[in-house]
Amino acid sequence: MSASYRADQIARRAAKGSRGGRPPGFDPVVYAGRNVVERCFNRLKQFRDLATRYAKRAACFRAEIVIAAAVLWLRTDLQDTP
Repeated sequence: MSASYRADQIARRAAKGSRGGRPPGFDPVVYAGRNVVERCFNRLKQFRDLATRYAKRAACFRAEIVIAAAVLWLRTDLQDTP
């Protein structure tokens, strides 16, 4: 990207004024909840077989998700205890 393209973007956003930027219906509480879910998905993707979907049957895939979630939960739960 060229510098002039970036400058055009900034100028366009400034020209929009209050109509630019975040949508008017932005709710920080809903955003925080969505952020938690996205972080959970990213942590689950660290399990390679889940990220590539090696399991062909839905029941096996669901079982892998439950096991991965339990492992993540135990990791965080055990880290808090001295």
